[in-house]
This record gives sequence, C-alpha cells and structure tokens, in this order.
Amino acid sequence: MENNASEAEALVRGLRRHGHEVDNVATGGAALRNYENADLVLLDLELPDLDGLEVCRGIRSACDIPVIAVTARGSELDRVLGLQAGADDYLVKPYGFRELMARMEAVMRRAQRPQRPASKVISHGPLRVDACSREVTLGGRTIDLTRKEFDLLYLLASRPDTVIPRKRLMQEVWGDSWSRRTVDTHVSSLRNKLGASGWIITVRGVGFRLGDG
Repeated sequence: MENNASEAEALVRGLRRHGHEVDNVATGGAALRNYENADLVLLDLELPDLDGLEVCRGIRSACDIPVIAVTARGSELDRVLGLQAGADDYLVKPYGFRELMARMEAVMRRAQRPQRPASKVISHGPLRVDACSREVTLGGRTIDLTRKEFDLLYLLASRPDTVIPRKRLMQEVWGDSWSRRTVDTHVSSLRNKLGASGWIITVRGVGFRLGDG
C-alpha cells in the first residue's frame, strides 16, 4: 500500500508488468482488513488514518506474511522502529524499482525456506523456545517476538554453549539482505524483551552466544 495515489498507480503498473498480482489500498484500516490473502505486503508508513508502525505490528501479531516498509522516513531511529515493529525489510524513498524488486525477491526467498523441525522444543533454565508453535516463554510468561527475533533466539538457543559468528547469524537469519546494524538492532530488542542483557552475550570480535539471563 502506498499513500500517494499517483505513486501507487505507477508502482502497481510496474509490479503487474513483472507478473505480480497486486491489490492496492489507501488506508491502514483497509490494509488490516485485506492482507490475509497476500504473499507479501508493501507498507507505506505515512498513512492517512493509522500509524504505519501500528499497522505493521497488527499484521505481524496475526501472521508471518513478509512485510517491507516503504517510507520517506530514513533516520536510523526510524529504521530501528520499523524493524522492531516487525518489518522484514525497510526501503527509503526515493528508491529504484529494480532495488524494490530485488528486496521483494530476497524477502520471499527467506519466507519460503523450510520450517524448522516441528517437534523441537529447547529449554534453557527458565527460557523455553518452541519451534513448532514459534512461541517463547520465560518463567512461564509469554514473550512476544517478531519473526526475525524468534529466528535469532532459536539459532542461539539451539547451540547454547557455542559462540556463533556474527556473519553466520546474519546469513542464516537474514539471508543475502542484511547489514551489521540489523543484527545489533535485533539483539538489543531481544535483550529488552527478555528483560536482561545477560541472555545474549556479546563476544567482541567474534559474535554472540546464549547466556543465563
């Protein structure tokens, strides 16, 4: 969804020329009513009725449909807030159509990867990570994580005594579309949600490992 009508029409035409089926809506409310049949959501964060970040959180809380935030907000804080709201990628206007297509393809490749073993449940002290339901609990309390936060925590928890190199985390969780700042942002968000920085230990110059909280 794109908040500028002329830009939206041009974007829809371009996507359709490349073989995509496209539904365009102009408001956040309409997006929340119509996203369920989509394979991917392009979400403009400047909406006439709702905060785009709240729309992103609403979609992410209900399902794992890939979301790319498309916005004129280009500061580091804006990117951090977009990723923490559940966006899989963040594209700042003005952007090139080829870049948008490449980011869409990268996000869809990651979304189509086989799911992790259905019966796998990892317990580490009071922390419990369930790969089947993709739920995390800490001392019996449910921790609400985005898809990427869950994938990052699962990877660390599945190798609790191992320092996992930063590059490996980036490649396994974000595929071929990532930056150093991306993993740092998600680690910081995970620590906040788990309530203690000790759950994820930084090994300077190497990577990260799971801690004991």
